[in-house]
Formats: sequence, structure tokens, C-alpha cells
Amino acid sequence: MSRAKKTMQMSDNLVLLKGLLSDIVRQDLGQEVSDKIDSIRRLADQDATDGTVPSPQLLEAIASLSDRELLYVAQAFNQSLNLINTAEQLNLISEQALGRDNPIQFIRLCEDLKAKGASREEIIKALEQLSIDLVLTAHPTEINRRSLINNLNETSDCLDRLDRADLPDYKRAQLMRRLRQLIVQYWYTDEIRKRRPTPVEEAKWGNDVIETSLWYAVPEFIRELNVQLEAMLEGYTLPIDACPIQFTAWMGGDRDGNPNVTASVTREVLLQNRRRAAKLFLVDIEVLVKELSMSYCTDEFRAYIQDDEVQEPYRELMKRLRTQLRNTIAYIDERLEGSTQPIPTDVIWDDSQLWEPLMQCYRSLVSCDMESIAGDKLTDTLRRVRAFGVTLVKTDVRQESSRHTEAISELLRYLGLGDYASWSEEEKQAFLIRELASRRPLIPAGWQPSPETAEVIDTCRVIAETPEGVIPVYLISMSQTPSDILAVHLLLKETNCPYRLGVGPLFETLEDLENAADVMRQLFSIGWYRGIIGNKQMVMIGYSDSAKDAGALAAGWAQYCAQEALIKVCDEAGVRLTLFHGRGGTIGRGGGPAKTALFSQPPGSLRGGLRVTVQGEMIRFKFGQPALAIRTLGLYLEAILEANLLPPPVPQEEWREVMDELRDASCAIYQGVVRGNEDFIHYFDQATPISELSKLPMGSRPAKRRAAPTIDNLRAIPWIFSWSQNRLMLPAWLGAGEALQQALEAGRRDLLERMYREWPFFNTRISMLEMVYAKSDIAVAAYYDQLLVAEEYKYLGQDLRERLVRDTATILSISHDRTLMEDVQGGAAENVAVRNSFVLPLNLLQAELLKRSRSTEDYSQDIEQALMVTISGIAAGVRNSG
Repeated sequence: MSRAKKTMQMSDNLVLLKGLLSDIVRQDLGQEVSDKIDSIRRLADQDATDGTVPSPQLLEAIASLSDRELLYVAQAFNQSLNLINTAEQLNLISEQALGRDNPIQFIRLCEDLKAKGASREEIIKALEQLSIDLVLTAHPTEINRRSLINNLNETSDCLDRLDRADLPDYKRAQLMRRLRQLIVQYWYTDEIRKRRPTPVEEAKWGNDVIETSLWYAVPEFIRELNVQLEAMLEGYTLPIDACPIQFTAWMGGDRDGNPNVTASVTREVLLQNRRRAAKLFLVDIEVLVKELSMSYCTDEFRAYIQDDEVQEPYRELMKRLRTQLRNTIAYIDERLEGSTQPIPTDVIWDDSQLWEPLMQCYRSLVSCDMESIAGDKLTDTLRRVRAFGVTLVKTDVRQESSRHTEAISELLRYLGLGDYASWSEEEKQAFLIRELASRRPLIPAGWQPSPETAEVIDTCRVIAETPEGVIPVYLISMSQTPSDILAVHLLLKETNCPYRLGVGPLFETLEDLENAADVMRQLFSIGWYRGIIGNKQMVMIGYSDSAKDAGALAAGWAQYCAQEALIKVCDEAGVRLTLFHGRGGTIGRGGGPAKTALFSQPPGSLRGGLRVTVQGEMIRFKFGQPALAIRTLGLYLEAILEANLLPPPVPQEEWREVMDELRDASCAIYQGVVRGNEDFIHYFDQATPISELSKLPMGSRPAKRRAAPTIDNLRAIPWIFSWSQNRLMLPAWLGAGEALQQALEAGRRDLLERMYREWPFFNTRISMLEMVYAKSDIAVAAYYDQLLVAEEYKYLGQDLRERLVRDTATILSISHDRTLMEDVQGGAAENVAVRNSFVLPLNLLQAELLKRSRSTEDYSQDIEQALMVTISGIAAGVRNSG
């Protein structure tokens, strides 16, 4: 399908949705309020189209609204944006919109790989090593309620069915009635959660995407991939026990800076995840009970079920599994109610208890020439066992390094062994290695530690009581030294963990990234450590804090260099490295299009597989519907195979020299503004809704690690989120354009343009800057300053906006684009423009609401609710906001 036809189809859907919403708003609020909303929409659309500052008529129309009318208008535009996103997603994933028959493009990819020299054997080897571990994280910038998200998914389904040319008239009428019902439900339902979720609720909502989408998408993805593999690789397919995709979660396990995630919370979330998995597998088994009615089976299968008389042997085995799953659910319910009874023998607690009987069925069916039956629903369930398991997801545990240091310090002070925290790194390592090799316990019986230390130890005890593999790694944020990793190993030893749990450092700040390879080299030189890791090591690269620390360009180069150095150190040591990428949704937190971002990494960085976080609302945007999830998985597949079989070029030495210069220059510029000007923190507080964000029920995690209101203590998510709200987008671009301009003035234009053409890393940096500039709005940022910022700080906003204008011109001069995002495929630039006309009034509404709320402590509930709605709506419009 042509771009024009796709755009027309999406436009028709938008007209339909906006028309339905307008009718419902008019019926609810009356003609007068509806006319005001329509007037604001027309004025905003004109201003957004012209690219001019907001007109006096638009500003007056908003300023004249009552508090209650502000809420109504905010709700109308917020819901419009969510409907626009729904139509855009449908346009992205529907077969007609894709303009091709299949969202998985392995046939085209395989042809490209072979044309560029990759052999069949090399492609098969890369497929056999394929590992995609998607980590769903508890960083929700998603504040919409689950009921509304489900409503939007059904809205998308209705639109998709309405697009079918062969739809009978009566069916079309039925779908139109249902679509109207959905929009009515949407309008009359509070769109924002009224309270902050608990960590247990956060885990429940975060894992909804598995039950509603990924549960169906994964087996369908692998089945279609196998069809294409067989066609292109002379009969090769992924074996039934292949595990190319798996899922991990941080919900319930990530306690870094979040005192609400306790050991008891982790224990409960692990049980709730098991319960959910058991219920999902029970549905699968119920289907197989109905499907597997055949009587013909192998002698081996008869022997396995130990029943020579039963007429329907497969159905008999499925009934047994059904009973076990029901027993499992009942047992978990008892555990959640406080029971401490041991695990009974008639429940399913390990993947093998489900996998083995299902495989017995599979082998028997294949041997009895019933491959078509074995390869259908039974294979789907087997794929789910491999991808999700009886725990639904694996769960990482993460804690900040200083918490472990404080715990060991407290213990050693009690034992009279000194102050561990004050020791040198050499002294810490010597003590830790000695204790790790010792057989005697270090923690004395009867010791009563402080609540903080008790919590650290209790978390390790939860790990010790959890079967191996359910918690795949203990991650240590703010890792800086080898002792940070060894300390966790000691705590696990002292709590009698019966297996060696992988412990992974998370390197986050600019300095820590630069030192990462040296830390790992020191660890690999320790005999005890090498003996217990099995020549495997996970290292997490933090994108958020390094960008907040040094700016996006400097952080991006530091992350690239750190990965290169880590790959080299691990290769020298003979250790298989898995790099874990802690990317957010935003450019400032390492986000961006998945395939582009992955292919721009250093050569060899994906040899250990892909492990990457999927954060906040990006979980819904990438995986919220099965067709969307299949498309996203296809993009990950393409990126990994291309990166491993046709790796990007190793940067030339002169490219490195330029990037070093750009890193230093951009970091100095960024830090000079953010840290070097004492007025900046006051400007930030006034020009953005950072203070109001703390009131949002966005997640269980506090906005700050510590109580003191400083840039250092502020978490990366609210830092980025705040600047996206006032449309200045500062963290993603500050310093980058000026550093590039300095390089141009130093005569490096030809070199920079060659880097842009030939080096995916640099090309991606420029493309992501273009996307950020396209989503920024200087006029909106200026209006926030006009209404909200004290006179003595307004000079900062003026300076930043002028920098943004200059930087945009610099980037366009390197890319030789006439307009921002000119070369981006898939209509992204047009979609940004469509959303901007709806985001603009929400920004102006938010500025007015902030002005009113800050002028008095006794503001109305309508203002508070409207403010939350605008924050949600702007996030929906700007996208990748967290």
C-alpha cells in the first residue's frame, strides 16, 4: 500500500474517532462548552500548522475558562491524543498499513544476508544462539488506568475490522454501535489513577501485557518465523525446545531507592506471578483436553502414563495436568493467606513438571504421523513453557551499592572488627575474599540489626528460598568497585543461598562507565571469583543517570566506549559477556527506534544475546497488542542477526578523536548550564511541573533517591519527564549541537558528514537529535516562562531557547535535510505533526493550571485533576517520555 493510501486510511480513522468523541462530549457537557473546545481545537490547529507562537485569541480562550472548564477541555484533548495513538498503532500493524503480507521479514533479511556474504551455516548458528530477554521494568510513566488501556485495545480491534472491504453492512453497523459504546465508556471513566499503586499492584498491571498480548504473540511469532526459516534455509527450523525469547521483570524486585519494595513484597509478587502463570496454563490445558481425543499412541507413551486401558491416553494426561494446575492455584492461594506448609507433591512448581509430560505427548503424536496436531496448540503451549515458564516471568533483584556497604559495616561494628565503610578498596577486597572462602558463619545468632540492614538481609533470604533460575541476577546500581560485587556474594553466602546467583554490576555515571572495564578486569583476576562465575558475566549499562550526569551526547559515547572495553576485557579473560542495556523510552535515556538503536552499538555487543529494559508506557506502545508485539519482535530479530552477521564498522581512529572532542565539549557545555549556574535549579523548578509530578500516582517509587532537592538526587525519569512536559526537551540535546558546531568551525565538516554516512552510531545520534528537535516547541517553552518563571530567572530560558534554534540549524547542516526527520520512514514526521496540534492546547492548559495552582495553596480539586490529565495527555502526545 502506498504512503498516501496509508495516510488516508489513518486520516479516515481519526475523523471517525474524533467525530464520535465530539458528539459524546456535546451530549454530556452541552453546546456551550463543546463550542469552546471546538474553538480551541481550531485555533490550536492553525497555530500548530503555521508554526507560529500561540495566538492571542487562543491564549485568551484558555485563560477565560473556569477551573471546571479547564478540566473538561483537558479531558477532551487528552482522550483525543490517546485515540490518535490508537489509530497510529493500528496504521503501523495492520497488514494493509504495513504494505506487505507479513510483519516478520526474515525472507528479505536472509536474502540480504546471503547477498552480503553470510552462509547458510553462519545464519543457522546465529539463530541457534539467538537470545532476546526483554525486561519489563517498574518505571511507569504510564498513569492511565488499565481499564482504559483495554478499552483502547478494543477500539483498535473495531477499527481494524471496519477497514475490511468485504464486511457486510449489518456487521459494519454492529461494529459502529460497539465503537460508539467504547468511546462513551472512555469519556465517562476517570482516566487517571487516584492513588499511587503499591508495588504488588504495579507488578500485576505491568504483567498484564503478558496475559493480554505476549502470551499469544510469542508462539505465533516463532511459528511464522519457522515457516520462513524452512523456506530460506533448506528445511531448517528452530527446534521445539528453542528458547529465543524470554521475559524478566523488575516489578517487585527492584528496590533501588524504593523503600516500598521489601522482602515480603518480593515474596508476594513471586507467588502472584506463579498464580497467574498457572491460570494461563490451565486455560491452555483445558483446550488440549478438548483437542487431544486421539487414541493411537506409542508404547513408550502408554508406559509413561502407566495405564494400558485408557481409551484416550493424551486426554488422560491432560486431565492429570489440569488437576495439578488447579492444586497449584489452591496452594498458592493458601500461601498468600499466610500458610507456611511445604510444597506438596501434587502441584507444578518447576518448568520440567509441565514440559516433560507435554513433550511426551508431542513425541508420541509425531511418531504416530500426527505432526499437524503436535505442531498446533500443543506446540504453542510448549513455546510458552520455554518463554514464560511456571513463574510467568523471571524477576531480577536490584539494590543500590551503598545499602550493602552499610549493612556489612553495621555487622562488622557489632562484631568489633572495625568500620568497613572507611576501609580502602584493597582492605575491603581482602576481607571479602577471606570470608567468602571461610566455612564459618559471619552473622551471629541473635543479632538484631537496624531495619535498613535487616531488610537487605531479608531480601537475600528470600532469594535463598526461591528456586534457582527464578531470580536470574542480583543487580547492583551505582557499582564503582570490585568490592561492590563481592559484598553481595558474601551476603548471599551468609543467608545460605544454596546456589551461585549471578551478580551483575550496573555502571551508570560517566566516571563509572569509564572505569567499568578496569573493575571487571580486577574481578576476573581474583581466583575465587573466576571459579564461581562459570565463565559467564552480566554487566548492565545505565543510560539514564549517565545522560543526566553529562548530557546525552557525552553519555552516548561513554556508553559505546564502555561496551567496547568490556567486550575486550571479557574476550581476553575467556568470559562470555551479556550486556544488559538499561534503556528508557526517551532519547535522553537511551531510547529510540529499537532496530536503529541496536545496530548502532559496538561490533560484538550482541554476541551474548540481547537483554534490554522496556520501560513505562513503551511497554504498551511496543507490545500492547499481539500484532504490535510480533512486529517489535521481528525488528529485534533483524537487528540482532544483522549486528552479529554483518557488524557495523569499527570506528576509525579519526572518528574516535572527533567523538572524544565532542564528548568533552558537550559535557562541559551541559554541566556548565545544569551545574555551573546556581540559578538553574530555581529555573528548573519554576519552568517545569517537577514539583507537581510528585503528586502523580505514577508508580511506587519516590521521585528522589534522597530528600534533598538537588539535581544529583533527582531520578532520571522525573528529570526527563519534566522537560518533555514544557517541550524544551533539554536533557536530550543540551551541549550536543554546540559541540558539533565547534567541530564544524574547526574545519571538521567533511569528516562529520562522512561519519554520518558511514557510521551507524553517529548517524543514529544525529537522527535522534532531529527527532528531539521535532518534538520540542520553543514557543510553548517561552509561554511557560512567561506565566511561571520569576523575572530574575527568565534569562536562562531565553538562552536555552536560542541555543535550541542554533543547534537545530547545525544538525540540519550535517544531515543535509531541509526539514527535521525528513528521511525518517513510516510517516513518523507526519504523525508528530498530527499530535502536535493536540499537544499544543494541553501545554497551554497546563501552564495556566500551574499558574493558578501556584498562586494559592487552596486551589480547587478540579485544578489538581486537570493538571494530572494534562501531564498524561502531553506524555501521550510526545511519546517516549519516560
